[in-house]
Amino acid sequence: NDNVPREPFCQALHNNLQTPDDVIDVYAVVVLMLISFLTHIENHPASLAENVLVVVAVTCNRNLHSPMYYFICSLAAFNTIASLTKTCENLMITFADVGHLEKKGPSETKLDDVMDCLLCMSFLGSISSFLAIAVDRYITIFHALRYHNIMTMQRTRAILGVIWITCGMSAISMVTFFASTFIMICFVSFFIISLVIICFLYVYMFMLARIHARKIAALPSSGGRNCHHQQRWGSSMRGALTLTILFGAFMVCWGPFFLHLIIIMVCPTNPYCECYRSLFQLHMVLLMSHALIDPTIYAFRSPELRETFKKMLLFCVKKHM
Repeated sequence: NDNVPREPFCQALHNNLQTPDDVIDVYAVVVLMLISFLTHIENHPASLAENVLVVVAVTCNRNLHSPMYYFICSLAAFNTIASLTKTCENLMITFADVGHLEKKGPSETKLDDVMDCLLCMSFLGSISSFLAIAVDRYITIFHALRYHNIMTMQRTRAILGVIWITCGMSAISMVTFFASTFIMICFVSFFIISLVIICFLYVYMFMLARIHARKIAALPSSGGRNCHHQQRWGSSMRGALTLTILFGAFMVCWGPFFLHLIIIMVCPTNPYCECYRSLFQLHMVLLMSHALIDPTIYAFRSPELRETFKKMLLFCVKKHM
């Protein structure tokens, strides 16, 4: 496989870079803090660049070619779509304000529907990716010996294909038949069922993890084998903890927007509901900040991704020196 020709950028990431780790760590943290500042002033291209960085990192680093990182890459791709959609929407609003676009023109309305479809797809795809990641972590931890037989790369690609096709078709149906009660019920049901399954899997994993840790501690020392088993288990649980943090960030950022949609369906004319709906712009800011938070968590929680980010940053610095 090493003889396969690579693009120059991926080739540079593949090579071993001789640079002090502490210097790169500081540089990576500074860059991420700068991106955080830019995004919090609604600079959507910043969050777009960050998620593209994750996609490129997973694509170029062969050590990240595993089911979990493929699902994380899918999540980053959906975040990229959300950031790109919001950026285009802001540009449309700017052009409309200066008179270059009609606010209710037929072409503009169709384009707005396309953006709504992309935004809905990013929401459905994000929670579907989280669901796939939760199942993958469960299999990794509790069916470790059969993991590679269960989660083959062929099955992983098939799952991703189903997620993208289903979310795309569902998003089109949601925007086309938004006034349909049946469509809204399906949307709400999908969110709630997915949420319950994800929460159940993570709670179940951490409960059994405590029991398993006590059993390992009670076992008599068996040398390197027992130590290797503890390290492997600890690595899997750290991965599960990282993904739990990611899911918590997803709920905080997307929850208010989702509640906004439920309120539109349940009580569209209630004055108290209208008060909550008036905070729509704040909900959108939270929604778009999610595209920033995920890559930041990857950078500080995943050693493999963190190392890849370092190499990418160093490559860019060397290229411009």
